[in-house]
Amino acid sequence: MKRLAILGASGHGKVVADTAECCGWQSVEFFDDAWPGLQKNGVWPVVGDTAALMGRLADFDGVLVAIGNNRVRHAKLLELRAEGARLVILVHPAATVSRYAVIGEGAVVFAGAVVNAEACIGQGTILNTGCSIDHDCLLGDAVHISPGARLAGGVQVGDLSWVGIGASVRQLVRIGERVLVGAGSAVISDIPDDVTVAGVPAKRMR
Repeated sequence: MKRLAILGASGHGKVVADTAECCGWQSVEFFDDAWPGLQKNGVWPVVGDTAALMGRLADFDGVLVAIGNNRVRHAKLLELRAEGARLVILVHPAATVSRYAVIGEGAVVFAGAVVNAEACIGQGTILNTGCSIDHDCLLGDAVHISPGARLAGGVQVGDLSWVGIGASVRQLVRIGERVLVGAGSAVISDIPDDVTVAGVPAKRMR
C-alpha cells in the first residue's frame, strides 16, 4: 500500500489529498500543528503534528507540504528535506504537462493546469486548478500560481511569489521574489522583488 503523509490540514490540503488519490496513493494521512484539536480534514484523518511526522517519516512512501502560505510551506519543505523525508511530486491526471518540462520535488499540479515545453517549475510550487504555464517559463521555489492564471512564454517568477486568481502575465516578463500579483491583474512589465501589484495594467500598490 502506497502511503502519503501531508503536512497542513486545510482546504488546500483537501485538494492535494484528492489529487493524490487520483494519482494512485492508497492511504493519505494529515499532520497539522492544530492537532489534537483538529482530528479530520474532510474525509481524511489528522493523526499528529509536525513533530509527530518527523518521528514517523519511515512509515510513509512520500511526503508533501500542503500549506498555502509560501514562506511557511518553503520552511517546512526545507525542514522535511533536512530530515530525509521522501518528498514527492503530484500531477493530477487531468493536468497536461509536457515531457520536456521539469517539475521540482514537493510541487503540486492540479486538474486542468497546463505546463508547456521547457518550462521549469521550482520545488514546493503550487500550480493551481486550470492555470497555464507556457514554454520556457522559469518558476522559483515555493511559488503559487492561482486558479486560472496565465503565464505566457518565457516568464520568470522568483521564489515565494504569488500570482493571483485569473491574472495574466505577458511574455518574457520577469516577476521578482516575494511578489504578490493581485487577482485579475495584467502584468505587462517587469516587477521588482518584495512588492504588491494589481490592476490592468498591473501597477505597484502603495
